[in-house]
Amino acid sequence: MSEHHPLDLPEDHPFGPHTLPYGVFSTADEPTRRRIGVRYGDHVLDLDALAATSGSPHADLLAAPTLNPLLAAGREIWQAVRDAVRTAVTDPAQRATTESLLLPLNAVTLHLPFEVADYVDFYASEHHATNVGRIFRPNADALTPNWKHLPIGYHGRAGTVVVSGTPVVRPSGQRKAPADTAPTFGPSLRLDIEAEVGFVVGTPSALGEPVGLAGFRDHVFGVCLVNDWSARDIQAWEYVPLGPFLGKSFATSVSAWITPLDALDHARTAPPARDVPVLPYLDDSDAEPGGIDLRIQVDINGETVARPPFSAMYWTAAQQLTHMTVNGASLRTGDLYASGTVSGPEPDQLGCLLELTQGKGPFLEDGDEVTLTAWAPGPEGSRIGLGEVTGRITPARTS
Repeated sequence: MSEHHPLDLPEDHPFGPHTLPYGVFSTADEPTRRRIGVRYGDHVLDLDALAATSGSPHADLLAAPTLNPLLAAGREIWQAVRDAVRTAVTDPAQRATTESLLLPLNAVTLHLPFEVADYVDFYASEHHATNVGRIFRPNADALTPNWKHLPIGYHGRAGTVVVSGTPVVRPSGQRKAPADTAPTFGPSLRLDIEAEVGFVVGTPSALGEPVGLAGFRDHVFGVCLVNDWSARDIQAWEYVPLGPFLGKSFATSVSAWITPLDALDHARTAPPARDVPVLPYLDDSDAEPGGIDLRIQVDINGETVARPPFSAMYWTAAQQLTHMTVNGASLRTGDLYASGTVSGPEPDQLGCLLELTQGKGPFLEDGDEVTLTAWAPGPEGSRIGLGEVTGRITPARTS
């Protein structure tokens, strides 16, 4: 790629004209001014400036300091803005203007791209659930009786969702090993990762009105990688009988870039065959393929430790959204829900250290840096990249 022509990208670049993920950035000369941008190659296209220059009817949405107004605008606007951005980076007549609005990625600061309303985490990988069940319940069925009848999930803590690059402080809490006579308090000794995929809700729904499978595209704006950090020792002691709490709520890292759902159309795939019939509201047998062929890579301190395939997930994002609202719970703009740990059937496809080490460790040490990356097949042999998620573990705070 020519240094003087940042719009000229290799055909297989994961952040080319078929990807165009949205983020929020600031610059060194205006550190308090947050702007919406789109990643193109190794640059950020300033959408606020582009909209103003082109006289876009959506300029007010794109002048906001977060993505939330755009998220709330709905699918028709999402598509119109995306079409305009694609034209800006591909139309030779707009080349000079567009290039003047590009900023080097390494010259900007990236921020949490949207205000998180609610956060829900699911448990949708049969491989992960089976592996964890065998570790925690070696003398019982690996899967709980309800697992293949509904997407299991829990409500997390929206206030501790952080953008990629934010340091992760080792949490402290109660922990009790099976051989201990009483619990102790201190820093987690079994700090883990969870490689997940998140879905960002745009259009809200009314309280009391469930969202069916067909409503997925109307309500979900985009996709991002998620690392749902987990303190396994704190989690194991607290989770009976109500489930995850302090072992999860200290930090959840998300990408700085939200990839539009439409960018992944060519990666749609059928989910794995299901051997237990589901109730009608979850039956997607006549719907568009609900799986997504995302190839995730997990690196710890620069070494690849796993490549989990998102296509292996038993429950789809559409089914999760439907189940999440079937009782009448409403959606809000900025809701984030995550898939749960992504794991495949092979030993190098496991999305957490608990599985990779069969519960024995080692787990994360202070100073360890974890990076998640992913891509999906796009049109014309292209690759659709998802923005990375990186976090470095810092020591527990004693006061």
